[in-house]
Amino acid sequence: MATFNPYKSSDGTVTYRARVRLKGHPVQTATFTRLTDARKWAQQTEVAIREGRYFKTRESQRHTLADLIDRYARDVFPRKAPRNAKVQAAQLTWWKDYIGHHPLADITPPLVAEWRDKLVNGYPGTERRGPATVNRYLAALSHCLTVAVKEYQWLPDNPLRKVAKPPEPRGRVRFLSDEERTRLLTACEASANPFLYPVVVLAISTGMRQGEIMRLEWRDVDLQRGWIVLRQTKNGEQRGIPLMGKARALLQEHARLRKRLDTPLLWPGREPQKPMDLRKAWEAALQQADIEDFTFHDLRHSAASYLAMNGASLNEIAEVLGHKTLAMVKRYAHLSETHTTGVVASMNERIFG
Repeated sequence: MATFNPYKSSDGTVTYRARVRLKGHPVQTATFTRLTDARKWAQQTEVAIREGRYFKTRESQRHTLADLIDRYARDVFPRKAPRNAKVQAAQLTWWKDYIGHHPLADITPPLVAEWRDKLVNGYPGTERRGPATVNRYLAALSHCLTVAVKEYQWLPDNPLRKVAKPPEPRGRVRFLSDEERTRLLTACEASANPFLYPVVVLAISTGMRQGEIMRLEWRDVDLQRGWIVLRQTKNGEQRGIPLMGKARALLQEHARLRKRLDTPLLWPGREPQKPMDLRKAWEAALQQADIEDFTFHDLRHSAASYLAMNGASLNEIAEVLGHKTLAMVKRYAHLSETHTTGVVASMNERIFG
């Protein structure tokens, strides 16, 4: 039930205080200069309270986006992998710096879309950002707002559900041909850096990222079982990888000749607790092998491509590479046409004879 009380100030101005009382709920009040506005507010407030929406709306007006980001950093970041938390902290800081002063109620799809476009254009005064980068910024903000909806109940809904993401180009698929692979491995084996050849073979054999390989410790490698455990991965989850063939033999030899006992790392640098920087040796090997437009990360693409061409399903490739979804491995689908054709042919043969 709503009541309206007029008040006259010393200068003659009349205001109207609306009061909404509903059994089982706190009394809500607001003041307006026009009675029609007071009646409209009272009607909307009664409906919102009955539907359980009102108090979330009040919370969204009481807290700013900066408040949310600060609480999110305090509550959620400790549960994330340190590297991921560091990256997302920088992304959320950008949002906090430019729209953090807004109450959550004002974080609307048009506002986010406006600043999404500024992000694309490199605001403030930096180079344009690619679609993938922009989408990571949006994803960080979206998860923050989702926590506000589900856990803090500061918002009735996540406004980013209505904000379009910039379309990302199809992922790069650059992999070594048989001739390139032979030339590159020959150059790596001849390198003055003894670590380069086993590291490159391991990358091609397992599809591991460069950082994952270089952070490996001896406790992570079970040479007897032929198994590697990755404790620090990009998505923050531990995963295991089979260690087979040439890569396993090279690591067995590497373990036999191990000289550094002052570090747990497989590939230590001058400082015992830091991995070696193979950049110069890698670039020299690429030049020696006459291979252009190729990065170390493309060894991961090469491993995935070889898996696809040897009959691995997209699910199997995703499992080896550590992807949570198939979206990232669909770029290799065209390389497994022979395998797909064989599966369909086998099904037809069994059904129709």
